[in-house]
Amino acid sequence: MSETKTLPPKGPASYFPSIERKYGRPINEWIAIIQTMPDKKHMEIVTFLKEHHQIGHGHANALVAHTLA
Repeated sequence: MSETKTLPPKGPASYFPSIERKYGRPINEWIAIIQTMPDKKHMEIVTFLKEHHQIGHGHANALVAHTLA
């Protein structure tokens, strides 16, 4: 029987475990917040997350990039 290895996530998703640990919310909640702003541009949403949720720039950028992809 062969073992199935799970590869670590790449790209923006690689930040998800640390985002959940640091900010105490599951990723699907952050995605839901981002999806309430369909008229906003990428950096506008990043700025919103930083200012209203005190998320660091890299984490906010990863969440937005993943959600808008």
